[in-house]
Amino acid sequence: MNKIKNNRIIISGGGTGGHIFPAISIANALKAIEPGLDILFVGATGRMEMEKVPAAGYPIVGLPIMGFNRKFSLKNGLVIFKLMYSLVKARKLIKKINPAVAIGVGGYASGPVLRIAAKMGIPTLIQEQNSYAGVTNRLLAKKASKICVAYENMNRYFPAEKIILTGNPVRQDLENIGGKRAEAYNYFQLGPSRKTLLILGGSLGARTINESLTESFEMLANSNIQVIWQTGSRYFDDIITKVKSGNAPNIKVHSFISRMDLAYSAADLVISRAGACTISELCLVGKPVILVPSPNVAEDHQTKNAMALIEKDAARMVKDGEANKLLTETAMSIIHNEALLFSLSANISKMAKYNSAKKIAEEILQLMIKE
Repeated sequence: MNKIKNNRIIISGGGTGGHIFPAISIANALKAIEPGLDILFVGATGRMEMEKVPAAGYPIVGLPIMGFNRKFSLKNGLVIFKLMYSLVKARKLIKKINPAVAIGVGGYASGPVLRIAAKMGIPTLIQEQNSYAGVTNRLLAKKASKICVAYENMNRYFPAEKIILTGNPVRQDLENIGGKRAEAYNYFQLGPSRKTLLILGGSLGARTINESLTESFEMLANSNIQVIWQTGSRYFDDIITKVKSGNAPNIKVHSFISRMDLAYSAADLVISRAGACTISELCLVGKPVILVPSPNVAEDHQTKNAMALIEKDAARMVKDGEANKLLTETAMSIIHNEALLFSLSANISKMAKYNSAKKIAEEILQLMIKE
């Protein structure tokens, strides 16, 4: 640890698993290289990072920040007040901690933390997960020391000299799922003779995916495939009730899947939103996927993420508004098409980037070294 200013690091952001788990992966990679580092997370009060980060063994402080309503709303006045309060709280925290570097992984808390850190002369690093950079990160990039990205051609949004192509960090247990298929069948109580469809409704729940597949429940229940269905917390009770009343033992319902390595290992085809980190995971594990981009995200960035794969024939896409009519039938047609499954798997595997968390960690440690 010689030649560094101090051993303290702040990692800010969260809101969804797509921000939280990469942040934890970066922290784990930093600890693997330098065990003596003192890492503090900063998240948004009431969001899922306040539970998931401590569960991973790291301390976290919450800011009372929330997102703007893109439609006109009187609640945006409260949002502005909470933003100003979060900036004040971030300044006090950074002054107290005096970190050697501040990292932003996306999510509400990243903005105040990186803005204040940069103003105080602390090196900052942005980890941009998407193929389309949001407004906040584009503004923060002006003062950032380094910007780690997952897609090529990001100089459309950021200064080229600051960009480092690292890929998105994924959970370490996904980097080698080979040989886990038998364990996966046992874990999810599946049969090896049937094709397996993995439905990812997200950590909180993807309404369109869940509702579309619920409406075509009988098609799934009466098919010759088996289903692992992660519903998210919001939809679990309704869907598990439907599965039990419909006597569909081929459908395994989970609110949240902790062993994603086994879920991916078992899957022949995946249905998912087009979040950046989920796409990075799918590239790494080489799984054919039908992407259903969420329309409820800033600048429609999930569609842009999906198109990066579609353009290389590495995935199929069903638009959110067409999912009720097309999603289940599309899945059923693809899952029995061996040639298409093989082609999609081969093409998406070519887009994988390995050791992303370690690469980002090394860039962070370079910022900590005194010039």
